[in-house]
Amino acid sequence: MPPAEARQRLDAEGAAYAQPSPRQLYVHDDLSDLVRRRHGLESPAAELTRELFALLARGPDRVRVLTLSEQLDRVIAQGDHAPFEVAIGIGRAGERVAEALHAREGWFPRVVVVGLTREEDGRGGYRLASTEPADLASQLARVGEPASLAIVDDTVFSGLTMRSVLEGLPPAVRSRTHAFCLRGVTASIDSIAALCPITAGVSAAGRLLHDVSFINASGLVLRISIRRQGQPPLAFFDRPDWIRAWFPGADAEVLAVCRRLNALLEAERR
Repeated sequence: MPPAEARQRLDAEGAAYAQPSPRQLYVHDDLSDLVRRRHGLESPAAELTRELFALLARGPDRVRVLTLSEQLDRVIAQGDHAPFEVAIGIGRAGERVAEALHAREGWFPRVVVVGLTREEDGRGGYRLASTEPADLASQLARVGEPASLAIVDDTVFSGLTMRSVLEGLPPAVRSRTHAFCLRGVTASIDSIAALCPITAGVSAAGRLLHDVSFINASGLVLRISIRRQGQPPLAFFDRPDWIRAWFPGADAEVLAVCRRLNALLEAERR
């Protein structure tokens, strides 16, 4: 595909998934620790990461940075649980949350990862896609019928992913299930609560995208967050209009720092 045609296609896809400016944007900081571990505190990548978060801090009334520890604290503060026989981690993100909670509370001695994600269909909508060779039903069959089951994810945004996992379980198993997430939109969390109890660290009320949005800081700079059907994933900085919507007034600087940080972080993966 010629470069001009590729750019036109990307622009059209970006327009189809336009982002409004939310009244409250939550940014989960999964980037600082990643950069520290891989590059060190005094590295150029670490300096750029600090610069990025300083830019985000310019809008404290609109942008709230969330740390992993505070979200774990909020989940744990809502009550203790006996160890679950099995925990389903939705994707690697869900697995990491389950491991972090288990390290502190011992709730999830056995975690089964279900590879499931939401991806753009190229027509303005989204579809669920398995990240494993097996489909969702086959992956859930590995779980069996445990006496107690947890489902763990990092974010409940639309609720599509977690709801699909719950609805794929036998009713008897679902009746013995408890869901966990670090953060989510209140209405979506409530839709999960109609299927099983759920504990959420941060619950934000309002309309999706317009009133409240959640993003991972890593997705600003790494091509991991925008998944597209049949195409490579994108970073948020690949959609400059999204950066403008999320960080009005600081967007040009945020975009520049994201691109520079991406160049450093992507170089190590080659």
